Amino acid sequence: MTVPRPVAEAATRVDGDATDETASPRASSTSPGAGTAVPALVMSGIVKSFPGTRACDGASLEVARGEVHCLLGENGAGKSTMMKILSGSYVPDEGSITLDGELVSFSSPLDGVRAGIATIYQELDLVPDLTVAQNLFLGHAPTRGPLVDHRRRTELAAEAIRRVGGTFSPSAVVRSLSVSEQQLTAIARALTSDARVIVMDEPSATLTEHDLEAVFDVIRELVAEGRSIIYISHRLDEVKAIGDRATVMRDGRTVSTHAVADVSKRDLVDAMIGRELAESESTTRPPFTGAGQLLDVESAVIPGVLDVRGVRVRPGEIVGLAGLGGAGRTTLLASVFGDSSATLDMTFRGRRHTRMSSQRAVALGIGLVPEDRKRQGLLLDLSILRNAGLAALRPFGLNPAAAARRVAAGPLAGLGVKYASVDQAVGQLSGGNQQKVVLAKWMARGIDLLLLDEPTRGLDIGAKADLFAQVRELAATGVGVLMASSELSELTENCDRVWVLHEGRNVAEYEPHQTPAAEIARAVVTGSIDHD
Repeated sequence: MTVPRPVAEAATRVDGDATDETASPRASSTSPGAGTAVPALVMSGIVKSFPGTRACDGASLEVARGEVHCLLGENGAGKSTMMKILSGSYVPDEGSITLDGELVSFSSPLDGVRAGIATIYQELDLVPDLTVAQNLFLGHAPTRGPLVDHRRRTELAAEAIRRVGGTFSPSAVVRSLSVSEQQLTAIARALTSDARVIVMDEPSATLTEHDLEAVFDVIRELVAEGRSIIYISHRLDEVKAIGDRATVMRDGRTVSTHAVADVSKRDLVDAMIGRELAESESTTRPPFTGAGQLLDVESAVIPGVLDVRGVRVRPGEIVGLAGLGGAGRTTLLASVFGDSSATLDMTFRGRRHTRMSSQRAVALGIGLVPEDRKRQGLLLDLSILRNAGLAALRPFGLNPAAAARRVAAGPLAGLGVKYASVDQAVGQLSGGNQQKVVLAKWMARGIDLLLLDEPTRGLDIGAKADLFAQVRELAATGVGVLMASSELSELTENCDRVWVLHEGRNVAEYEPHQTPAAEIARAVVTGSIDHD
């Protein structure tokens, strides 16, 4: 698959210590088009902080007119934050944005749209109860006098759908479409606006190969018209197929920009994981010596989404799940906990299960700390006591509050939850203390298997350390742990074994005590054990 490459070949090193000596040669010249044309977009010195983390730390991005510019980086590198700043969803703490040489400032997504920025998010922001045509022209529908021209809107919507390769009707309600068709709808919506810069965040995550080819054809048409595409993807084959240049981000910073035609996939992976990790040795964590079998996932399958086989956890063992966004980690944990449509063949504590529900999982001794603790793990308006204790109690028992206080006191104290009173609303606590309350809920009940999904997201360094200390103590009592994290260092430092998931499949298993972190990181990015 090839595309025209209208920009000059160049690879510019942005950060002097960003990549190792094996990376592709870099010229010291400026980016393509410098001196001959004003870039379509320049983001410079972008800084954005959130409680406990600096998502962007002086990051920069320059995109030429009429090019496909790929934005690469591991989970947490800062890519999504940069694009949310560009779209107007976030306001940067520092830095500037220039469009076609003009300094701009956005305070809302509407500002970004008016300036010619169209964003297609991986998590689609369509209105499910409206039709495709209504979604495509939401806010800019063609009119006849003071009224919407429904006939013209339908005609234009049908043309946009045709361009992206869709076969569904403009009058179809979005909720009735497949996930792939909804993704095509989001892409078609970008075509209906007069966008100068179009951001595509993981557009292939839910598309078939045929659909992706149609999207690539649209991208080629758009750049031929002089529009610019920012293409975010973890799939390096796509980057090589459609990209002109690629900028790599790491730890909130821009580390290098490459001409895609001149850089190898291995060089891109090395730039993404960095020299420190590439040269690091295996962790000093001792090998796990426990025996027995607690959990054996023979298979967990959702056609086209998940196909995981042979994941096992022994009593007292901490097993990690590594992978990029959409790799299937959350889906696998949900399958074990019974909260998905997976076809399951699983043995837990010596008993085989082909069906699972969350109620049954809890009754068997399985607990889940979900990624979204505020919506799925806690009842924010209820007290700390009720959140931590009532899950352990039988319904309709006598004096449940007193019983909850009795069973929750130990776990809350052991986890060091900081609060004024156990009767205060859990929503008043910090993120770290909220996460501890979720963990206390399962400790109070008593479990044999703990499922952790991104347990440290939004926590500061101290809260992360406290959480993992408690997880290790829990494992020392014989509780098995299956943990998903986007932070590879969290897995290598705290897990006895690490499974790498890629596009819904478990592709490699590692023991961190004898495997360099770089080897695991390359498997995460490429989905392959052979990285050459």
